[in-house]
Amino acid sequence: MRADHVVVIGAGLAGLSATLHLLGAGRRVTLLELDDRPGGRVSQRERDGYSVDTGATVLTMPELLDEALAAAGEPNRLRLVRLDPAYHARFADGSAIAVHTGAEAMEAEIRAFAGPREADGYRRLRAWLTELYAVEKDHFLGGNFDSPLDLARPELLKLLALGGFHRLGPRIGRFLRDERLRRLFSFQALYAGLDPRRALGAYGVIPYMDTVAGVYYPLGGMGQVGQVLADAAERAGADLRFKTEAAWLERVSSRVQAVRTRNGERIPCDAVVLATELATSYRLLGARPKRPVPLRYSPSAVVLHGRAHREWPELGHHTIFFGDAWERTFTEIIRHGCLMSDPSLLVTRPTATDPALASHGQVVSVLAPAPNLRTSRIDWPRVGPAYRDELLRTLAARGLTGFDEAYQVDELVTPRDWADQGLSAGTPFSLAHTFGQTGPFRPRNLVRGIDNVVLAGCGTTPGVGIPPVLISGRLAAARITGR
Repeated sequence: MRADHVVVIGAGLAGLSATLHLLGAGRRVTLLELDDRPGGRVSQRERDGYSVDTGATVLTMPELLDEALAAAGEPNRLRLVRLDPAYHARFADGSAIAVHTGAEAMEAEIRAFAGPREADGYRRLRAWLTELYAVEKDHFLGGNFDSPLDLARPELLKLLALGGFHRLGPRIGRFLRDERLRRLFSFQALYAGLDPRRALGAYGVIPYMDTVAGVYYPLGGMGQVGQVLADAAERAGADLRFKTEAAWLERVSSRVQAVRTRNGERIPCDAVVLATELATSYRLLGARPKRPVPLRYSPSAVVLHGRAHREWPELGHHTIFFGDAWERTFTEIIRHGCLMSDPSLLVTRPTATDPALASHGQVVSVLAPAPNLRTSRIDWPRVGPAYRDELLRTLAARGLTGFDEAYQVDELVTPRDWADQGLSAGTPFSLAHTFGQTGPFRPRNLVRGIDNVVLAGCGTTPGVGIPPVLISGRLAAARITGR
């Protein structure tokens, strides 16, 4: 279709990726963003003189950033640090382990932690995760789907043979017997909104990204990712308009002719990429997907942002504190819609890697998985402050002595706050990756009945997380350019 001028709505990573790929294909792009800065769910804010990452904190697969930038002829100007260890993990029994992404270092770590049998199992698990990713990356993660028939390709047989349609937790259990290590290589399923016991084995690509490919941090904060992409897009010729809200799409028959902004401007265009929250995209389109069952959303999270004027040697850049009742945790937050009775928490301390951020003390964020607003009826304005204090006491009891007294909470974010930011079901993790919302069964990036609108972002193909949304932008651009 003719698409000389494309309007991209949403300057999150999906919209920025789409913009760069479209620019590289010779299209003229106008990018509209409601916020005053780029990044979307990978953003950062200044608070009392220090910076805090307000969204995603785990960056993997930076080559996808290189790819998007290179499409527009731009270098990657991010100053990335590879984290080693990628994580630290601490368990309820007092044991602890560092997660290295180098094979030899991690094998030695596991041998010292759990013995030679588990070290051998790790080697075999690593090989399985690597092979799984190799099978999925080009077609299942990196390809557009037009129907379930698109699954019928040689790679599907390889995925079947690898156990991609079995359950992730039991598959990892074939390699590792130590329950603590099983958690270490399966907790990532929660990013996809799933209990590891029920997630498809195909989602082993997420622990692959974390524990094999590596975890990175951009000096200056996670907000630098969106800023670097936006700056590159502007240098390559994109018209970036922040603090500009798209109000509606002017459509004639099956084609959008222009985008109307909230301030009354009319922007004529040949095609539109909606890189917004899925519900926002459908509202702008005046359409709803026809699905036999309602969309199911991932769990949410309670997040504390703050700082402390002391350090704890137990805290690395990313530290996971596993509770004892691991399996019960998923039942509570996903099925019953209640708070974790024995919390497992992710604590992020970016000042461990970037001391320049520490002029006002150690910057620390605490993330606790929580039920979304569709599965629970928690009164967050009332419960939130009490739960905040409970989380601080929990961390103090698990080895961070004095944390509940030394840590100053500057912001408490609950599912209600995520909803107030426009995120459906009060979750920043969008749609869960159930079988019925995976691959060709996930909401498509094409819209039935509208010829020149494409979707991008975590609600469509291929899914949630920084790597998938960067891919989704590329796939959206490919729908328009035919590349």
